[in-house]
Amino acid sequence: MLRQKRVAAIHDISGFGKCSLTVALPIISATGVECAVVPTAVLSTHTGGFEGFTYRDLTEDIAPIAYHWQSLNLHFDAIYTGFLGSFEQIEIVSKVFDQLRAKDTLIIADPAMADNGELYKIFPKTFPQEMKKLCAKADVIVPNMTEAALMLGEEYQAGPYTKEYIEGLLKRLSDMGPSQIVLTGVHFDDAQLGAATYDKNSDKINYLLANRIDGYYHGTGDVFASVLVGALMNDKDLDTATQIAVDFTVKSIAWTKEAKTDVRFGVNFEASIPSLIQALDLK
Repeated sequence: MLRQKRVAAIHDISGFGKCSLTVALPIISATGVECAVVPTAVLSTHTGGFEGFTYRDLTEDIAPIAYHWQSLNLHFDAIYTGFLGSFEQIEIVSKVFDQLRAKDTLIIADPAMADNGELYKIFPKTFPQEMKKLCAKADVIVPNMTEAALMLGEEYQAGPYTKEYIEGLLKRLSDMGPSQIVLTGVHFDDAQLGAATYDKNSDKINYLLANRIDGYYHGTGDVFASVLVGALMNDKDLDTATQIAVDFTVKSIAWTKEAKTDVRFGVNFEASIPSLIQALDLK
């Protein structure tokens, strides 16, 4: 039997409203990959559209967890980071990369900090440049269009985009350090939406798009990135893994829209898990 791969997922956890660890853990586990978790904060709900949520910061626990894992000589095939709530957390997680990274460990960073042309209100304007430093240590980064512009210190541009603009963004992002880029929110018209990929080693760019579904749905970035991680851990190449993530996310959004689920509650990804297993050809 092949050795089961293991991912360390470093995210916050919201008790309700599917995002972060409540998405990463079930999705990555469904791909046959062990998902060890480092919770950076605990919230009663996510912060998008809910009021009165509880919040407990767990910054002080991140380093001790990493040290304990290091003492156990645990091997991680990937380290996957998402929303980090402060400069301090970025600094600590950067050190965790150094502690837990082996020669074959893939570092995947989702710089979750902005969307729709705006930095999340909890962050100061200097935050993207600190996130840029963390992404420089990653092998794969998964920014959306807003996050890409902010890390590059450029003005955000609303779509539709040209291929020349997207390809320029991809190469400037790779100049930061990561060898592979998955840029989300890419669209060239109003009919399709998806992601663009860039592999620095092969200098290859590709576009993985799907039919657009109107509306804004919370948690889709975490769903997408978690599927991407699971697919990469199943030895799918970057483009195949991205296409699987695009298809799964769109299917989950379509199910959510059809069910008329409150968009604050996150997307109905659970019902699409069988299709993910099939796409990965898991036995």
